Amino acid sequence: MKNILTKNISVIVSTITLFACLIWSCEDNFDESAFVTNVSVNMESFAVNDIEGEINNQENLITVTLPYGTDISALTPELEIPNGSSILPEKGQSIDFSNTVQYRVSNGNIYKTYNVKIQTQKPINSFKINDLNASINHNSKIISLTLPEGTDLTSLEPTIEVTEGVSITPASGTVTDFSNPVIYTVSSATLTEEYTAIVTTPVDGPVIAFLGTSASLQSITNPDEIAASDWLFENYPGAQYLSFTDISNGTSLADIDIIWWHYDSAINLPTIALDASVTSALMNYQANGGNLLLTTFASQYLEALNIIPSGKGPNNVFGDFLPNGFIDGNDWGMSFVGHEDHPIFLGLETFAPGKANLLEKGTFRLNHTAWWFLPEWGGYGDGQGWRDQTGGNNLASEAWDDGLNGRVTIAEFPGGATNINTVVISMGAYDWFNENDTNGNNGFLDNIKILTANSLAYLADN
Repeated sequence: MKNILTKNISVIVSTITLFACLIWSCEDNFDESAFVTNVSVNMESFAVNDIEGEINNQENLITVTLPYGTDISALTPELEIPNGSSILPEKGQSIDFSNTVQYRVSNGNIYKTYNVKIQTQKPINSFKINDLNASINHNSKIISLTLPEGTDLTSLEPTIEVTEGVSITPASGTVTDFSNPVIYTVSSATLTEEYTAIVTTPVDGPVIAFLGTSASLQSITNPDEIAASDWLFENYPGAQYLSFTDISNGTSLADIDIIWWHYDSAINLPTIALDASVTSALMNYQANGGNLLLTTFASQYLEALNIIPSGKGPNNVFGDFLPNGFIDGNDWGMSFVGHEDHPIFLGLETFAPGKANLLEKGTFRLNHTAWWFLPEWGGYGDGQGWRDQTGGNNLASEAWDDGLNGRVTIAEFPGGATNINTVVISMGAYDWFNENDTNGNNGFLDNIKILTANSLAYLADN
């Protein structure tokens, strides 16, 4: 027994010694230089046709805007990368930029992938008649404008601003008869296109103003706000654009039935929206029967307009900004259990009674949210506590919250009254634009459109 034990101990010691030698040998031969981490893979410059692109290293995005008419199907970028790095596609390669192209800069073990977007300038920057901005849809080549009731359409003088290097016929300032659609021809050295201008006077239905921080409808840059406004102007002939500067300058709001502010650009409200001249005008507008639809980050505006008591605005405000990701797991939806017959929810595609989806699984999302947490924050406790303290009526929550006691995602003000003049839609699932359609567009976008149309109709009827 003693001999066996001695042999076993000898084998164990030998094994441990061998293992230690192997480790020592591995460590002795370990080449730390194989892992390179202290190098740059940031694109240093990216230009096309001598026009420098904008490089955003935080979002890994490169944007180049070329003159109107440029053929972007075969371009050879001029680019600079850090010494010792490589890039794919390689320098000097002709690329079709009709869609977003990915470039990868590599250096040792480090790499960065850039999304490169090449776009061309739009030929028409603005089209105005009597200082009112027309809506310009550059995809359908339609210019649409609704002028006040009684306007003589037979003799109007548009003011048209075109991009540098572009001519337009009829020219800006030409007196024109708009009793029927008018064809405008825009031309550059390489391209000629036709736009159709449709100018009308109001038809039956509410006059809806799309409120924004941009000077004109055409100068909106946020993709979500563009998508929402495109839908509005395509479906409501009496729609018009209204800027905060217009309000500050004293533009009359008397003929507007509903003002819709869909704000997706930033978590914090813009300074111009909080200017006393603007808030005073909007409070007077509501006092005289005007209505507001506030969506996404704009739901925070309730407090500034004294629609709710001070300190009772949305208490959970956040939002992802590029780069972001796709919805994993499940579709994103809402619960409006108990309010199935409310006009705002009529006609929605539901997956259960009082439940509807707004964002499809796999959709690329930004999750811009400005809602209320009830049990956790603010001392509300539940839905009834929220109603008591805000004076509103909560209509929807997250899909899991059938009692509507956890979140407030859609609400009306004042609550319990017949003269409702404000509706807010504040959850991240209310998303008009899919930033990357690689996995397909949002299959529930129609629910967002129906929800918005119902909200506008509901406000118009109250």
